[in-house]
Amino acid sequence: MPDDVDYVVNVSGQNVLDPLRRWTPGFQQNVFASRVETNRMLSNAIAQKRDKPPKAFVTISGVGFYPPDTDMEYTEDSSGGDHDFLSRLCLEWENASKCNDVDVRNVILRSGIVIGPNGGIIKEMYPFFWLGLGAKIGSGQQYMPWIHIQDLVQLFIESIHNERYRGVINAVAPQIITNAQFTKAFGRAMWRPTFLTIPEQVIDLIFSSDRAVMMTKGQKVISSKLKDLGFQFQFPDIENALKNVVK
Repeated sequence: MPDDVDYVVNVSGQNVLDPLRRWTPGFQQNVFASRVETNRMLSNAIAQKRDKPPKAFVTISGVGFYPPDTDMEYTEDSSGGDHDFLSRLCLEWENASKCNDVDVRNVILRSGIVIGPNGGIIKEMYPFFWLGLGAKIGSGQQYMPWIHIQDLVQLFIESIHNERYRGVINAVAPQIITNAQFTKAFGRAMWRPTFLTIPEQVIDLIFSSDRAVMMTKGQKVISSKLKDLGFQFQFPDIENALKNVVK
């Protein structure tokens, strides 16, 4: 690591939901290494700067840390990280960012699904919705924590410069929605019908159950820390977030 580095930010990670990649042990290793090993490499590099460390190390994680549940409401203080592959990945991902015995402020943004125009879930789903094939998954009642890309970027900026930002922060919009509500809002933003349903078994077949759970199950996640910090979301509701993305 170069001298005189003030802040370290890591957002690296192989796309877990790449439909063109089979869920093989080799791909799972890529998913793991692209997150955990990069954080570990950076935290080790920071440890080498013990006499003059960066002011902050800001990294990302995922709400997959929390177990899927239809009733439980999760905050930053809720437990998790031990129920499936993705939750254990999040736990290792976060642990690898901790710089022991070094005076550096550590921030972990535990993100929901990122709503943005140039990648992620929107890029994968856009062609289907454009053709009028937008569909909810299963019952559609699974919760879907989310955040607009512009709000996530602003969160990184705040985490860098504001010393009140510390530890794990749930990077999720304040509006709690289900998959069915997201599907309807996406269809309205594109002026397309959304009357179809994709059975969970189809998603499991395409992606395998280990990663399909990101779409077929969900968590009700809120951010008590962002509320306390007074963070102002530019896109607090899914309707305006999706209209911004597809305009």
